[in-house]
Amino acid sequence: MTWWDRMLRWEDDHRFAVDSVGAALLWLVMGTIAIDMSAPGEPMSNATRLAALAVIGPLAWRRVRPVASAAAVYAAALAHMLLGIPLLFPADLVVLVALYSLTVHGPRWAYRVGMAGAAVGTLLLAVLLTTDGAFYWPAAIVVGVLVGSMFLAVFAFALVRRSRREHLEALVDRAERLEVERDQQAVIGAAAERARIAREMHDIVAHSLTVMIAQADGGRYAAAADPAAATRALGTIAETGRAALTDMRRLLGVLRTDADRPGGSAAGPADAGPAAAAGAGAAATAPQPAVEDLETLVAHMRTSGMRVSLVRLGAPRHLPPGAGLTVYRIAQESLTNVLKHAGPDPSVTVMLQWLPDAVRLEVSDDGRGAAADSDGLGQGLVGMRERAAMFGGTVTAGPRPGGGFRVRAELPTPSSARPSASASPAPSAFAAPPPTPPSPTNPEGPLA
Repeated sequence: MTWWDRMLRWEDDHRFAVDSVGAALLWLVMGTIAIDMSAPGEPMSNATRLAALAVIGPLAWRRVRPVASAAAVYAAALAHMLLGIPLLFPADLVVLVALYSLTVHGPRWAYRVGMAGAAVGTLLLAVLLTTDGAFYWPAAIVVGVLVGSMFLAVFAFALVRRSRREHLEALVDRAERLEVERDQQAVIGAAAERARIAREMHDIVAHSLTVMIAQADGGRYAAAADPAAATRALGTIAETGRAALTDMRRLLGVLRTDADRPGGSAAGPADAGPAAAAGAGAAATAPQPAVEDLETLVAHMRTSGMRVSLVRLGAPRHLPPGAGLTVYRIAQESLTNVLKHAGPDPSVTVMLQWLPDAVRLEVSDDGRGAAADSDGLGQGLVGMRERAAMFGGTVTAGPRPGGGFRVRAELPTPSSARPSASASPAPSAFAAPPPTPPSPTNPEGPLA
């Protein structure tokens, strides 16, 4: 910003002070040399000085109160003409300033009224000059035309200035609104990203910890009678922990900058040698789970002692990565809830049905999780509904007839989706193998 721009900014911020000083200077220059044209040979009287002050004084409010200022100037000019002082020269020129200020800074109706008042005042001036004998009527007409032309010129120039000012104000307002919208979009985007990360963290941590707790409890109770079962439980805990750590690294890897990644200055997997660095890199770039990984998920839950079967109906189709991950996470969260709340030794069925325009996932059990009282701490069902809503799907959950609990999710799919290369088009069902000795689970607690 140049010194001229800074001065204009300061002048605009102190309008009343600047206009007051300007009005005082105008009165010193114009008011003290005001001439009564009706008596050109007589010295200036007190009435002339007061009339000049009444006309010039209201200019101190010409920008802060443009309507009131113009009305006062017009009233003073009209009053001194009607009282027998038809023209104070050059003090009456401030009527042009009042019209300019009213047009630039006042409302639309005000400057229209101001221009109409200027036209009436011009006609009144010509009439008064003729009736007082100061001019013959041809000269009075010429004076009226000259004064009217001055009013028109000032009015046109003021309209141009007003248009430019409104344009600049519109640009400033648009820039401010865009800044506010940008900040709001940033806040909304950050909130959405936090919610997405929270859902992923919940799915990873809740599922893995539930399996590990169930296996730890089962291994502790079975250690005395069946040491081999305790060994298998410890193996499952280790495998589940490694899988959760891999998923956590994959999720947090997208939040790191290049300097924070392995191989940077900070200590990390690169410090453990090339093999560890390669493993970390593979984990960071591993694909997210999809519909095709449901069989692996079911097999993993079987190793936890759950009697679970997977049923697939219809011709499988390819799903976008986001939709496939949503189906997988809903199934994972539903099985975790069964493990936490269904009680000992529940029978679970996971059904994946391909409809012509949708894919339906249903996880049902015959346990007693539907009778559990909720303490309001669970976020699993909320996360399921949020995930499905992102793709226009729905999730319903509740007790099923005959006992047990059911979670049903349905996501629309494109009608032109290509068939999955890894899936068989014929319906198939996987029956659960003979389960390992069941691990005690916590039948109490809320549905997450």
